[in-house]
Amino acid sequence: MATVQSDIFKPTKYGGKYTVTLIPGDGIGVEVAESVKTIFKADNVPIEWEQVDVSGVDSGNKHSEDLFRESIASLRRNKLGLKGILHTPIERSGHQSFNVALRQELDIYASIVLIKNIPGYQTRHNNVDLCIIRENTEGEYSGLEHQPVNGVVESLKIITRAKSERIAKFAFSFALANNRKKVTCIHKANIMKLADGLFRSTFKKVAENYPTLETNDMIVDNASMQAVSRPQQFDVMVMPNLYGGILSNVAAALVGGPGIVPGCNMGRDVAVFEPGCRHVGLDIQGKDQANPTALILSGSMLLRHLGLDDHANRISKAVYDVIGEG
Repeated sequence: MATVQSDIFKPTKYGGKYTVTLIPGDGIGVEVAESVKTIFKADNVPIEWEQVDVSGVDSGNKHSEDLFRESIASLRRNKLGLKGILHTPIERSGHQSFNVALRQELDIYASIVLIKNIPGYQTRHNNVDLCIIRENTEGEYSGLEHQPVNGVVESLKIITRAKSERIAKFAFSFALANNRKKVTCIHKANIMKLADGLFRSTFKKVAENYPTLETNDMIVDNASMQAVSRPQQFDVMVMPNLYGGILSNVAAALVGGPGIVPGCNMGRDVAVFEPGCRHVGLDIQGKDQANPTALILSGSMLLRHLGLDDHANRISKAVYDVIGEG
């Protein structure tokens, strides 16, 4: 499990315990969050949960909006959160996803998704160990859409040099800190020559400052094919927002599915840990079928972020042991 560290901000700590915002999320969120709370309590992890039951299912009404604002305030105060996935209704025009709004408002700009084989899960590919780093705050997720005339929709994709440089630097720093050897930039610059061209050229410029790391770039279509045919070639992959969402799900399928892939979102002031694949699981809610592994391992990443490595190691080892037993 990769270690995510930051010396920029310090989480809130009172009486020897860290206060962490807990947002269980929708669907299976409450079930798997209870698993995490039970495990952390059993291991005497020095954390106090500040739980906010915000939901995207009922988004649009005042109560949901108030809870969302409360969750933002809690994360700003505690600087650290563990979060399930919030539902975003497809059919509700004009309503921004709470997940996206949270990342944009708190500027938690870097999504990290860890894709690695876990012994006990039978998969087509072995020796998969890659990290997807996704720019979290712009691209197609800017939410800038309008309909100039009936039957015509324009959607803006925003790519800036500043944010492309920031995510590239983050990816290279992460690679060095975690003994990774290679960073691959994923793009579609052959078609989106200005937007993705800027992302690619900025990556190449930043790469000049990291001569010890191998670098390359790959068009997203080819990267998708390469991921399912020979994923072992990838180490750290950095990409704009939309491609990260797609490739995270493709890569998760290689190692066992969304239920086992941990992740986190990092900003300058706040870190939020959540499953790497953003699946709500409304269809299996309450059926005792939910896999808590992704949120438990995301919780282990949170503990490493706090320097609580002993707790993180015990919990993650227990997860791997249980899975290994079949």
